[in-house]
Amino acid sequence: MKRTRLVLIHILCWTIILTYQYGGYLIKKPSFLYIALDSSMSFIQLVEFYICFLWVYPNYLKRSKVPQLIMGILVALASFILLRYLIEEVLYPQWFGFNNYAKGTTIRYYIADNIYFGFSYIAIALGVYSVQQNFRDEATNRKLKDEAIKAELAFLKSQINPHFLYNTLNYVYSLAIPVSDKLANAVLRLSDLMRYTLTESPDGKVRLVKEVEYLESYIALFEMRFEPNFYVNFKTEGLSEEHEIAALVLIPFVENAFKHGVINDPSQPVKISLSVSDKRLAFEVSNKISHAQKDHSSGVGLVNVHRRLDLIYPDQHELLISNNGNTYKTTLIINLSKSKSKK
Repeated sequence: MKRTRLVLIHILCWTIILTYQYGGYLIKKPSFLYIALDSSMSFIQLVEFYICFLWVYPNYLKRSKVPQLIMGILVALASFILLRYLIEEVLYPQWFGFNNYAKGTTIRYYIADNIYFGFSYIAIALGVYSVQQNFRDEATNRKLKDEAIKAELAFLKSQINPHFLYNTLNYVYSLAIPVSDKLANAVLRLSDLMRYTLTESPDGKVRLVKEVEYLESYIALFEMRFEPNFYVNFKTEGLSEEHEIAALVLIPFVENAFKHGVINDPSQPVKISLSVSDKRLAFEVSNKISHAQKDHSSGVGLVNVHRRLDLIYPDQHELLISNNGNTYKTTLIINLSKSKSKK
């Protein structure tokens, strides 16, 4: 519906512009030559406009892609010049016996003259695209504010004091120690998970090593539950205290693997690897797909993960997902930030 509305708006705007431009023809009655050359110019400008509007600006109007933006504009300008030459200097002479430029016009003059005419619709496309993006950004910001308010209200409505639960788990741990070391360790792991979720920071980020510790506690709890038939390989490389990551951004991929994958096959264990090189994190999770009926308990869906990554790491992450029917694999690449002095 939104796309249809946008198309209709464009059609209406171009109708108004072209009506204004060619409305005088009804009074002045220009020659066919004038109408043909004017029409070809309008058509070529439309083509140039949409090259910029649909391809160049959506893909390259970013600080990190200035060279590509310049190249895209040059491609649009070159398309304008070549298309105009094809229509007015090649096709028109064959079809109608006339062309636009006089004989003897040099290529240098022709290119310079058309650069002048071509840049106008490149600028117009930039203006239209910028206005459209401002409207979209405004709508997105309103939607995010509404979602934030709804999320906060839902949290307040359903909140059971997490600090009470955390303190209660510590008490249960003290009671479990004389009963069973295994039970005590399970309570301790669960307590660690609860404590991590209560960790707060001004920017919502934590040390990467803490996020890894959370993953290890999460995996350890599952191992206690399903041992000895639990096969998961978790490897890390290049971890450093200097890197930060958004809290709980990695756990959904592990949760998804445990929920929808096979964890009891020693020949095809769940593989989890995390490596950091400089400021580039690569997190990979692969698992054999389980075709057994799974419960529908709540977990963070990949759609929500996509959304959160887009908000926290815009243009700084890449998420790849592959599924060959037997193996499901996710690869997340993030450009990390360096940590501040946090304890």
